[in-house]
This record gives sequence, C-alpha cells and structure tokens, in this order.
Amino acid sequence: MSDTMTASHAFGKELSDVIFGASAAAQKAAAQHGAQKVTNATIGAIIDDDEKLACIPTMENVFRSLPMNDIIAYAPIAGLPGYLDTVIDLTFADQKPNGYFSAVASAGGTGAVHNAIANYSEIGDKVLTSDWYWGPYNALCHEQGRELDTYQLFDEKQNFNIADFTKKVEELLKKQSSLLIIINTPAHNPTGYSLSEDDWAQVIDVCKSAGKSGDKKISILVDIAYIDYAGEKNEARKFMKQFSDLPDNLFVMFAFSMSKGYTMYGQRTGALIGLSANKTIIDEFTAVTKYTSRATWSNINRGAMTVLTKIQQDAALLKQFEAEREALYQKIKERGAIFMKEAAECGLNALPYKAGFFLSIPAKDPAAVCDKLHDDLIFAVPLKKGVRVAVCAVPASKMYGMAEKIKHAWDAVQ
Repeated sequence: MSDTMTASHAFGKELSDVIFGASAAAQKAAAQHGAQKVTNATIGAIIDDDEKLACIPTMENVFRSLPMNDIIAYAPIAGLPGYLDTVIDLTFADQKPNGYFSAVASAGGTGAVHNAIANYSEIGDKVLTSDWYWGPYNALCHEQGRELDTYQLFDEKQNFNIADFTKKVEELLKKQSSLLIIINTPAHNPTGYSLSEDDWAQVIDVCKSAGKSGDKKISILVDIAYIDYAGEKNEARKFMKQFSDLPDNLFVMFAFSMSKGYTMYGQRTGALIGLSANKTIIDEFTAVTKYTSRATWSNINRGAMTVLTKIQQDAALLKQFEAEREALYQKIKERGAIFMKEAAECGLNALPYKAGFFLSIPAKDPAAVCDKLHDDLIFAVPLKKGVRVAVCAVPASKMYGMAEKIKHAWDAVQ
C-alpha cells in the first residue's frame, strides 16, 4: 500500500525556509546569551535602535481609529476603488509613463507576483529572473507548474550584466512563445542593488528587439516592494518614464506592497499594476487578474486598504507619515553606509549596495560562513550564492565591526 495520498504533482513538497531557520537560531542564541550580545541580521523587517519591530506611528493611529465596519466587512474582489486609484499614483509618483493603467489588489507583494506568474507565463515554461533572487520566486513558479531560470545579475566589474541578460532572453524565446521576466528593483532583495536608467534602457531595447517579429510575447514584472526605501521618491522612479508607448507585445506590471512602505507586514496587502499602450490589453489584465484573485484568496484586507487611502487623502496626515517613514529610511541608510565603508576597509567583497533592507556577500559555501559567524553570535542568511545581511534589522551600534567579522569567517572557511 502507498504511504502517500497526495496528488502526483504535490508529492514531496516541503517548505524549507532558510530565512526563518536562521531567525530561529538567532532567537535561541538571544535566549541563551542575552539579546544584547546577539546580532540578528536575518529579519526582513525594520527593527528600531531598541531592537523592537518598528511601526510608523501615523499608520498605527489611523489603523486603530478605523470604524469596525472598515475592518470586518468584505472588500470588492479587485480592491476598494479609492485604494486602487491611489496605488497607481503611489507606484509612479510624478514619473507616470504614457499608457493605460489598471490595478488589482493582492495578498501582499507575494500575491501580486503569484498573479503575474499565473496569467503571464505558460504552464511548463520558464520564468526569468536574476541569479541573486528572493527565494519564494522559485516556490511561486513551481507551485504553478513553471520553472525559474536565471541570468547573471553582475558582470566581472559588478555592473548589471546586460550581456548575460540578453543571452538568456534570446535563448528562452527560441524555445518559448512568451516570456515573463521578474526584475526586483530598486533596492533589490537580496543585494540592495538598483538598476540605473541606462540599465533599464538596455533591458527595454533587448526586449523590444526580441519581440520585434511580433510573434513573441514578453512581460516584465517590476517588483517594487522596497521602493519606499530607495531614495527620493521621484528619483527612485525616474526609470518608469521609459515604459511609455511600448509595443503591444511588451507588457509591463508592477508588484506593489504595503508590507515595508507602511510597516504592515502581517496585513498582507498589495496590488498588481498593469501598464500598456493598448487599452484592450489593460482591460484583459483587469479581467484575468480579478479572476485569479477570486480563485486564490477571494478578496483581501479591507482595513489596510482603507488606511492607505485615508493617509493619502489627508495632506497633514500624509506629511507626517512621510516624515516618519523618511526617518526609518535614514536609519537603514546609515546602517548600510557603516557596513559598506568597513567592508571596503577590511577587503570584504560585498556586492554593490545602493539602498534597501539587504546587502549580500558572495561566498562559495554560504552555510559554512554563516555557521562560523555563530562563534561571534552573528546570524545572517545563507543563500545559494552568498550571505545575506538584513541591514534593516541591525542597529547602527551593532553594525560597527560586523564587516570585519564576516571577512574573518569568510577567510576561515573558503
């Protein structure tokens, strides 16, 4: 008799999350040695200088002031209309490209990625992203019968590797009639890298060239989960203007999340935004994305959508909120600057960090480096290609000296 009852496609599935595993090890060490002696660089959330989970005060005040009906009532499948209009404005700020737009609410940024994969890649096909990537992209693809493939994010000079990107796009489109490309920028997870405007110009040229015959469909999903911690809002979004008037067979989407920008991680609220020069394509996007939402989670968190809308519609609240979020951004920026300065001084090869929650160090045996760091009560996340450090989670006081300790651990095991 068989010892399994799952369907064949589900057999053997098991969630093994190195991030939560590393975090659990850090918490165990803190209980044993005292939190003040432990550096927990595993958490993908903003931790304040007192090592407590940070919350933007204005968001909390608005959330707590909501009428109960705004918390418990169902929301429309597509999301509250005011929320959707506001999300489009927030996504682009003053850098809105020419074209038609639509937004459909999602269960966090992860839900937005899920819906993009579900509707803009073929079952059995490969989805393309960089070789340094957020791990759940792989699970999201496999769960829906796709495969994740990668190009090298950096060339030998640690610049965006447009040559390998081009090679991979051309290679996949020889085998597939369509291609979904996921680009996590600005403030990329896990490296903190941001594509420049020149990088984006080359990406768009490659995609236009690959689809010029008209018989190939290319979709780009820009994962902007960390954009609110990537610098001045219009400067960070400048590249978006390049998406104006694209060919019909080059479709662009954005994965918007309230998790980081509003410190509402557990409320699971986001949106998928579509952009096209063709209104029919946008109408189709709205229809298929709503359908997939209904078939996956039905509808999402009404309260969180209301919070965002209320803050954006009140000039005084918005000013206060943005000032509070800017203070958090400056803390993260300071922490990253400390690490990168000391990395350069001690010869640690950290990847180019521009902004965001994370930075990374290439390593042949990331797990061994992380295990060695436990000797110094430092906990980071081992990825396939290196070690991820959550600068969002480490107070500046604990950031000093950390790069040198990682260098020693790296030297000891390589």
